Amino acid sequence: MPLTFAKEGEVNSIKKVGGKEETRQFLENLGFVTGADVTVVSTVNGNLIVNIKDSRIAIGKDMAARIIV
Repeated sequence: MPLTFAKEGEVNSIKKVGGKEETRQFLENLGFVTGADVTVVSTVNGNLIVNIKDSRIAIGKDMAARIIV
C-alpha cells in the first residue's frame, strides 16, 4: 500500500520507491530506500511528517504516494 494510507504511529517497512529516476534518487537521498523502516508521525491535509533513520521529514502526498510499504 502507498505510504499515504499508513496509520500514524505504525512502523512500516519500505517495499518499493516508484516514480521517475530523479524522484527516486531524491527520495533515496532522504533515506527512503527499500527495507528501511518509516513511521508516520502526523498527517495534515494529506501531507505527511515521517520518522526515517532517526530523522523527521515532511513530504507531500504526491511523493508519499510513490512510496510503497
